[in-house]
Amino acid sequence: MAILKIARMGHPVLRQVARDVPDPTLPEVLNLVGDMIETLDDIGGAGLAAPQVHRSVRLVMFQVPPGRGHEEVPLTILCNPVIEPVGDAIEWGWEGCLSVPGLRGLVPRPASVRYRGQGLDGAMIDRTVSGFHARVVQHECDHLDGILYPQRMPDLTRLVFETEMRHQAPLEVPEPTESEEQDQ
Repeated sequence: MAILKIARMGHPVLRQVARDVPDPTLPEVLNLVGDMIETLDDIGGAGLAAPQVHRSVRLVMFQVPPGRGHEEVPLTILCNPVIEPVGDAIEWGWEGCLSVPGLRGLVPRPASVRYRGQGLDGAMIDRTVSGFHARVVQHECDHLDGILYPQRMPDLTRLVFETEMRHQAPLEVPEPTESEEQDQ
């Protein structure tokens, strides 16, 4: 096992649409997962996507550690995930990213989602989730489509250095703009 280097914003691998994992049970997939787990443990994040470690394949891992959500979710590994919103509710939350170190941004996301994909044994995983669980799944799966969280932010004045988070209200939700109100 090895700790892998994290790709940072600006690297081309983070702008690509990742290719499907042909078979989650292949030894090279299992080796990559082992390295990603070691990398995630080393950096203490909630999730990691293969493109973040310079591998352009549709593989993510995520967890909800104690105190981050309604319920703790153990490490989940998902190949070829598909996500769909459940309902119209949007929740705003502060996000950070290992590929955008030192920054946090206020990001709107669907409050509940259904995700499907394959586990490492090839079996289908199908869950409907909300809260932090939904946010971390969406964040990690965005990496598979070449999207970083700042691209989801309608107001870049809410992109701040982590060292300046103390100056932010616990959750400052921007007022919708006229065009956003017309879209509803």
